[in-house]
Amino acid sequence: MNRLMKSREALLALAIAILIAGVAVRFPDFVAPSNLVNVFNDTSALIILALAQMAVILTKCIDLSIAAVLALCGMVAAMLNVAGVPMVLIVPSAILLGACLGAVNGLLVWKLKIPPIVVTLGTMTIFRGIIFLISDGKWINDQQMSEAFKTLPRDSFLALPVMSWIAIAVVIGFAVLIGRTRLGRSFFAVGGNAHAAVYTGINVGRTEFLAFVLSGALAGLTGYLWVARYAVAYVDIAGGFELDVVAACVIGGISISGGVGSVGGAVLGALFLGVIKNALPVIGVSPFWQMAISGTAIILAIAVNASQGRTRGRVILKSAEHIA
Repeated sequence: MNRLMKSREALLALAIAILIAGVAVRFPDFVAPSNLVNVFNDTSALIILALAQMAVILTKCIDLSIAAVLALCGMVAAMLNVAGVPMVLIVPSAILLGACLGAVNGLLVWKLKIPPIVVTLGTMTIFRGIIFLISDGKWINDQQMSEAFKTLPRDSFLALPVMSWIAIAVVIGFAVLIGRTRLGRSFFAVGGNAHAAVYTGINVGRTEFLAFVLSGALAGLTGYLWVARYAVAYVDIAGGFELDVVAACVIGGISISGGVGSVGGAVLGALFLGVIKNALPVIGVSPFWQMAISGTAIILAIAVNASQGRTRGRVILKSAEHIA
């Protein structure tokens, strides 16, 4: 029992359950299966991006341009659709563009040794500027988008929207990547102790680069899903969403110092924020208090992370022959 209560994942799951139960006392419809499905679907984008950010943070970097990548890829996807490009090409194009934008971040960090926070603050502004240039500041609305473009993330399968299934697939794929592959182990090793990682044969810069590429690719996918679901594309898509993404990681126990975290923690951190954003308006809490509550949760999470130190972190440093 003590071990369970010390688990970040268990405590987060308990907090989510208590929050849902508390809202359900006043509004029983909140726990209706259809509404819970909607809450999960609303949080799907945050779950995907939290995992993308997790890959970067594990390497002791950070990607503040992730929402700008989402926005640029979403705008490009919408523009391709308006131009008549087939759907079979639009989604891969959005993912590829996102990977390329992530590669720009990764190369600047790897080759020029610029601090990640500086790089991604700069590219965040650049990517937003590019959206304005290619769109001339104009919106693309639902009347301009094809039905096939808008329908994909909204369709349902086994009572869940396709967007939710995509998020679940990303979670499963990311769990395999982190737990079963050399690259996943390298993320932890580089963030845990970059100098020691070098002696095990890990290329630190290349690992950071690949983390940014993965982050960009997932942001590109989310860009299409976001624009298609809400049927609108404009310059300020997902403005400020990068803060929610970082918050989900921190609340989920992903250490900003690198090398510590879990897929379950990132997912639960995203769900915690998702439930808050959906539950508080139901009970009449103003948007200002919502921000205050979210900010308090972030500060408490950072305090818990600091108090726990790095003793429970997963730092994997194996001999070169084991990692190969």
